[in-house]
Amino acid sequence: MGILNVTPDSFSDGGKFDTAELAVRQALRMIEDGADIIDIGGESTRPGAEPVDVSEEIRRTIPVIKAIRAATKDYDEDVVISIDTRRSEIAERAVFVGADIWNDVSALGFDDNSPEVAADLGCPVILMHAQGQPKNMQDNPSYEDAVPDILEWLKRRVDKVCGAGVEPSAITLDPGIGFGKRQEDNLSILKHLEQFKAMGYPLLMGASRKSFIGRIDGSEADDRLGGSLAAALWSAQAGADILRVHDVSETVQAMKVWEAMANG
Repeated sequence: MGILNVTPDSFSDGGKFDTAELAVRQALRMIEDGADIIDIGGESTRPGAEPVDVSEEIRRTIPVIKAIRAATKDYDEDVVISIDTRRSEIAERAVFVGADIWNDVSALGFDDNSPEVAADLGCPVILMHAQGQPKNMQDNPSYEDAVPDILEWLKRRVDKVCGAGVEPSAITLDPGIGFGKRQEDNLSILKHLEQFKAMGYPLLMGASRKSFIGRIDGSEADDRLGGSLAAALWSAQAGADILRVHDVSETVQAMKVWEAMANG
């Protein structure tokens, strides 16, 4: 899954792809590099980020989805697009103009009606764990025991959205590296990924360029390729089904080499 943030303030690539022309160019580059999914986000959810008005999120994302669909209409295979949003209104509009997946950092919890909207849309959904809101989630995160606490939270969200009519087969889970997590929580999640995989749903891991890498070696966001690849390969070995990354070509190459070595 290639990350396409059409925002001015995302933690790593904010402002780089904030016009439809730049965004489409980057999407096509990621597809050529081997991305299976393009994940489009119009609201930064980095720690400390301020919420964005619905109208602004629509302005940022919907034209980009339309433009990518138009630019890839003659491709042999359909390009898979996910909309990264907490808002049901954005998800509805995005799916209407061509998005395939709803990727929600609030696990369909930001809007009260999101589970019902997801059921009506009938599209795959990605439910991510987060403690708190982006603006304050890193102020003082705390857990009795991070991994079992997050597992239980995800189970409750799955029960909630399935109760609203979302099919279990439509659900992918994301433990939410960096979203209301201390350094020890992030590392514990990575160490115990098999417990998340054991829940029986596909697993997405989004560790690319995140600050837990910088806390290990002091690197800045744009200088974390090595750490991002290490996290991607670790996650894949533990059973992750989707890797959400900024550096598509490098991750694809790393995966190909790792798989070749694993297969002898």
